[in-house]
Amino acid sequence: MIVDPVIIVGAGPVGLTLSLALAHSGVSTLVLDGETSSPATPSPARPARTAVLRAPTVAFLERLGCVVPGVPLTAWRAIRGKRVLREESYDGEQPPRHVAQQALVDELRHAVAACDLVTVVPGVRVDALEMERDAVSVHTRGKASASGSGAGAGAGSGSADDKGTWWRGSYVVGCDGARSVVRKLLDIRFAGRTAVERHAVAAIRTRLPWRSETVVSGVPSEVCARPLADGVWRFDWLLPSEAGLVTPQDVVRRVESTLTDWWHADAEALWYDLLDSGVHTVHHRLAQTFRRGRGLLAGDAAHLLGALGTQQLDEGLQDAENLAWKLAAAVHSGAPGALLDSYEAERRGVIRRRLRAADQALPLVRRRTGEWRRGQAVTLLADGHLGRGAVGGAAVYAAAPPVPSLTVGTALGAPVSDVAVTAPDGTATSLHASLGRSVVLLFVAPGTRVWDHRIWLKAGLMPALLRTVEELPVRASLVVAEEYPGAPAHAVLVIRPDGRLVAAVAGVDAAALRACVEPLG
Repeated sequence: MIVDPVIIVGAGPVGLTLSLALAHSGVSTLVLDGETSSPATPSPARPARTAVLRAPTVAFLERLGCVVPGVPLTAWRAIRGKRVLREESYDGEQPPRHVAQQALVDELRHAVAACDLVTVVPGVRVDALEMERDAVSVHTRGKASASGSGAGAGAGSGSADDKGTWWRGSYVVGCDGARSVVRKLLDIRFAGRTAVERHAVAAIRTRLPWRSETVVSGVPSEVCARPLADGVWRFDWLLPSEAGLVTPQDVVRRVESTLTDWWHADAEALWYDLLDSGVHTVHHRLAQTFRRGRGLLAGDAAHLLGALGTQQLDEGLQDAENLAWKLAAAVHSGAPGALLDSYEAERRGVIRRRLRAADQALPLVRRRTGEWRRGQAVTLLADGHLGRGAVGGAAVYAAAPPVPSLTVGTALGAPVSDVAVTAPDGTATSLHASLGRSVVLLFVAPGTRVWDHRIWLKAGLMPALLRTVEELPVRASLVVAEEYPGAPAHAVLVIRPDGRLVAAVAGVDAAALRACVEPLG
């Protein structure tokens, strides 16, 4: 049976990632790109356009076969001149990564070009869409010329009229940015605040005494610097609300003033090469809904944020991870509508809470008051950058487990820890590398590193567990671990394709495991 592809509007990092994630689950996609270049064409160089990606987001991209360039950030420090006010390590098993967005997009485009299930149509503009009960049609203007490995392979086709081309798909996802045409065609409001903050930004090659730290100076009107590869740093200067046009000369003055302050006018240390500069304006907006029928929104089309260390691109990529497996289940097996509805409930809920927390913290962080307030401001700012608290903490998709659950080291709805695991065929891998294509059942069985897998496959609870996995109503894979943080022996952890913990069940309880996985497919 031929299944209509999922139509993705927008070939930025979120749209490309979503197309790869759907292909990872066997779903073909048609990516409608307003740009005229092909997927193999490198993006224009803008080294000052960067993002910080959390470790689970990096792991997600790597599972899709994308090399994630960038510098791991190991610590965060607040300074005044050369004096360190506070220094803390980044939380978590793996540090976040500071990436140049253009390099990430180039890697994604390279992966898409090699993917048989993705077809990219460059140089077209969406101007209409029509919903049907079982499909959606999208109309574009411009010369439609499909490219990529999926072109001509059944991944997508269009019918031309006098004014353009109609494309038919199973769903349409708007990944077309803050001015999303898909959002407007779906008649979804985009409420919020404009220009919450403005920053002058620059990419500078210079000599600094730090290698992998985020450095913040001058709270509440801070300067922030993060390292990139090859001695390049991205600098952000918070602009006062009354600031007008920022000229290249203004940026040069800020660069030299900052380096002079940090190095106490050491002439040799003032060496720098200004590679790129601009102004970054932070908006806080949230779409009224992330789904209307067969139309969905992700990334900048669905939300905007960025104050106090929050990372818009990371949130958009988490949208793609959350949506991909649910959309794949809907396409392949007609999964219950509640599963696709949970995309909005989870992702919109996370962004709403993050925006509310940032709006509440901003007056405290930016207020020009005494030393005590300044210390509190540094704490709030550190939470945002270090991934803690309501502003920066990891997203947890709260939901009551369908069965009583054991307490383990991971909260329900939170990303699971990465541990060494073994598949039933004896393949040794990691838990994170096992995610993405199906529900994962992790069986905690001490001694599996000692015994050959052909022995423990026939021992204890394993035969019954293998039968149970085969009889589950959704696709599931089994892996075995010597241990998992906080989990007792013979616990079975039920993990969603996006790496979120559903429940931890004691032993081989077939009815409980079935109850856990039924809502997931």
